[in-house]
Amino acid sequence: MSAADDQERAVATLRRVAFLLERAQARRYRSEAYRTAARTVERQAPGRLATLAAAGALTDLPGVGRSTADVVRRALAAEPVPALDELEAQTAAAAASSPEAAALHAALRGDLHSHTEASDGAAPVQEMVLTALDLGRDYLAVTDHSPRLTVAHGLSAARLRAQLADLAALRPALAPFDVLSGIEVDILDDGSLDQEPDLLDELDVVVASVHSKLRMDAAAMTRRMLAAVRNPRTDVLGHCTGRRLTGRQRPPSEFDARAVFDACAEHGVAVEINCRPDRLDPPHRLLQAAVDAGCVFTIDSDAHAPGQLDWLRAGCERAVAHGIGPDRVVTTRSAGEVRARGRVARR
Repeated sequence: MSAADDQERAVATLRRVAFLLERAQARRYRSEAYRTAARTVERQAPGRLATLAAAGALTDLPGVGRSTADVVRRALAAEPVPALDELEAQTAAAAASSPEAAALHAALRGDLHSHTEASDGAAPVQEMVLTALDLGRDYLAVTDHSPRLTVAHGLSAARLRAQLADLAALRPALAPFDVLSGIEVDILDDGSLDQEPDLLDELDVVVASVHSKLRMDAAAMTRRMLAAVRNPRTDVLGHCTGRRLTGRQRPPSEFDARAVFDACAEHGVAVEINCRPDRLDPPHRLLQAAVDAGCVFTIDSDAHAPGQLDWLRAGCERAVAHGIGPDRVVTTRSAGEVRARGRVARR
């Protein structure tokens, strides 16, 4: 095998470690260290890498530390990489699923909720969409935050328009994979959506979510959510309770679930089954209420890093536990059908 092949294997190994760390929701600095090292290694002349490895001097490269240097050295020599093997074993155990969930996962064609470095994500849009492509998806919606969520560097109208231009330029190079334009738009206190209405009309997917005043009185929260669901620009109701299960835990918001889900069913708004391990939203009780109301669903990663795009199995397990089949999951449909569905709703 040539030095160039060895280099390619080293880069792929570093990226795989980063991917699995992101999937495991490890601290962000850890995955970033491996992605930084991958970019550095990729830029080197293959012969120089071999020379540095032989001299034990891989850490002379910028952005390559002891741990990443060890991975590079082992990958160049086609040796086992313990750091990778351990993560692969953990991932295989976590990915085990029932046959019904596996079948639903296989039917999924896209993901309607993801974030890039334009807001609070960890990677550029190109890296996110290429990862979705590698995972076998047909499309990915880029749904960065809206302006009010300043802590997440939400996109102003001008920044969102610039992103739309970037996505338009990116699509031809990825075809037949499709990149859907979108937003995770804040539901404001009065139920209005946090972006210019005409700009929302240009998007393929609008995910509307509550991010503030989550402990609002139940009656007020119900009115707020109903206003958003009844807005013809809303396609998906995102992580409806806003709960957090790990880290800085947060209880679910309180609202009249039957009223909200009846409105979703009436107006064709999909209820998101959010797959983030720290959310898993809606809780099972509310997910059953949405099923009983006749809602349709999306199964979305809410990914903020490439490896997190591989979280959809958890949502599939939750869906099949409530008898939700592919016919009720919007993300089993083609990109064209998803795009048309949103446009029709906004006429």
